[in-house]
Amino acid sequence: MKRETVRERHAGGHISATHVIQNPADPGEWIVFFKKSGGRSFFLVDDNDEVESFSQLDDLIATIRGLGIKFAEIHM
Repeated sequence: MKRETVRERHAGGHISATHVIQNPADPGEWIVFFKKSGGRSFFLVDDNDEVESFSQLDDLIATIRGLGIKFAEIHM
């Protein structure tokens, strides 16, 4: 799900949870996914529909805060 879509769905109350996990393809990076109220999950993707990954957890947190998200569960 692209950033603008996340922003819109979060504002509309359609995202039930936000999770931050280590990237399975590169444990030195972090990725974020969102659960919709219907149980489906979506990764944060860029304009090329590639999963966005972050080498710094602080950068990821700043990004999701910018999307209006205030709570996230971090899995280590």
